[in-house]
Amino acid sequence: MIKPKDKEIEFIKSHKVARLATVDGLGRPLVVPICYYFDGRFIYTPIDKKPKRASPKELRRIRNIIENPNVSLVIDEYYEDWTKLYYVIINGRAEIIESGEEYQNSLRLLSEKYPQYGDMKLSGLNLPVIKIILERIISWGNF
Repeated sequence: MIKPKDKEIEFIKSHKVARLATVDGLGRPLVVPICYYFDGRFIYTPIDKKPKRASPKELRRIRNIIENPNVSLVIDEYYEDWTKLYYVIINGRAEIIESGEEYQNSLRLLSEKYPQYGDMKLSGLNLPVIKIILERIISWGNF
């Protein structure tokens, strides 16, 4: 596990949307937009109750993580003035958490960051949370 630079931490915490890339056991990629919480060590992203085509355990991102826990996360900022562009790419290892103190704490933090999760009573849905352990950070731009 690595520790991001202070400016990277500020950038990661200040944004609300990222893109999560997973890969299945055959190398087929999937990229999905996510909401997340960064506690300074780990990134947490929930499976919520928005309509989905499959049950939580059958979602492709969950199946991919089970087959191959290596993930990549991109958080970026776009400007028409390209001298202001910047991004952070986080490579890491994902785990699925479904119970315990860390699980409950992640749901509380996610609900505090996103009022929509509080409204949907995320903490009472018993849905999995993806935990990302940071292994490498690449930042570019105004850092």
